[in-house]
Amino acid sequence: MEIKTTGENVRVPVSVMNINGNIDSATYQVFQAKAEELIANGTLYLLVDFTYVPYISSAGLRALHNIFNKLRSLHQDVDDDELRKRMKSGEYKSPYLKVSNLSNDVRGVFELSGFETYIEIHENTQKALASF
Repeated sequence: MEIKTTGENVRVPVSVMNINGNIDSATYQVFQAKAEELIANGTLYLLVDFTYVPYISSAGLRALHNIFNKLRSLHQDVDDDELRKRMKSGEYKSPYLKVSNLSNDVRGVFELSGFETYIEIHENTQKALASF
């Protein structure tokens, strides 16, 4: 897996992670470590571009969820009970972590696992950046 990062200044500064390769049990630690490095260096808003990600496993989803939790802890927008309530009703999407360019297979995994209930999925990077 290769990861390239760029910074974009939209309404807020956004770090963009462009992933090339599967995010699975062999690579999830690299993915999570890179995201955590960005966060440790001041990233508060993160977009993960999945253009070249043909597959994500449960390990990759777990890493993405850990990244979500790390960003959420920095912002502390809602408490855990309120988060669960708003996610269940469809009223919550993370304003800090978003994804773009999911293949049909990866989108299916997101939907099957429920990740689309709290992480915004955008059809392209430009629309995702504009949503921050």
